Amino acid sequence: MIYTVTLNPSIDYVMFVDCFEAGALNRTSATAKFAGGKGINVSRVLQTLNVPSTALGFVGGFPGQFVEETLTSAGIHTAFTRVDEDTRINVKLKSGNETEINATGPTITDENISALLNQLRQTTSDDMVVIAGSVPSSVPNTIYSDMAKILQETGAQFVVDAEKSLVEGILPYGPRLIKPNKVELEEMFDTKMSSDAEVLKYGRKLLDKGAQAVLVSLGGDGAIYLDATQAYKVPAPKGHVINTVGAGDSTVAGMVAGLTQGLSHSETLALAIASGSATAFNDDLAEREMIDTLLQNISITELHEEG
Repeated sequence: MIYTVTLNPSIDYVMFVDCFEAGALNRTSATAKFAGGKGINVSRVLQTLNVPSTALGFVGGFPGQFVEETLTSAGIHTAFTRVDEDTRINVKLKSGNETEINATGPTITDENISALLNQLRQTTSDDMVVIAGSVPSSVPNTIYSDMAKILQETGAQFVVDAEKSLVEGILPYGPRLIKPNKVELEEMFDTKMSSDAEVLKYGRKLLDKGAQAVLVSLGGDGAIYLDATQAYKVPAPKGHVINTVGAGDSTVAGMVAGLTQGLSHSETLALAIASGSATAFNDDLAEREMIDTLLQNISITELHEEG
């Protein structure tokens, strides 16, 4: 089974306003509500790829009920831990440029954390767990490494997509894959990277610290993948970018789908980039028809380290 963990889910409330004016009465031209959170996005795209998963994490109140019902109605299994306070509601204001207001999220108790960790203790070597996204302020910043340690003990493989401070703690536990974007990789090593060779150099350092594989997102330039024996660059297919929110999560979903379905290495990378690009070219997350179309135009180039 594939499990996704979203510690701080949300309702993403998107408001479209023509000519927004601060300090004045504005009226929306359209609104939309989505179940948000990086792990939840992964589950949604996995479902699009006909790969089942179970969504874990913390939900509370009527927003949490909305998140759970939205996933359930899409055929996604959930096993969330319920908390007393409301799941957060994030506002995305679209009026030319996009303005985001993200809430902090509910208070998570020690009992809530214990319940989630106990769920992870039930995993086996047949399972893969995707841990992605931010941590509520009430949760210890060791939570990622706490989860990684448990998964190492159960034998489950795990994939991590999170910020620098969270990733660093899990590297000693041998994550199957980590997916920083180029900016995050630069932040990890306090440097700037202007070439593929530099991305490879610093990605290799993450392998040295314990990661089994690294996928570095380059935005519109695609991604670079490396593990102990090989490295590849996968340019992003051309298209009109509408929405970058969730593109990285969709890329992770494509990788996880390929890894768990026994696809070849090249097929897995192609599916990852097609899934991420299909989200970037859509108002919401990737749709299957677009993924299949983009798969026909994915090229993969093997990279060799200099020196």
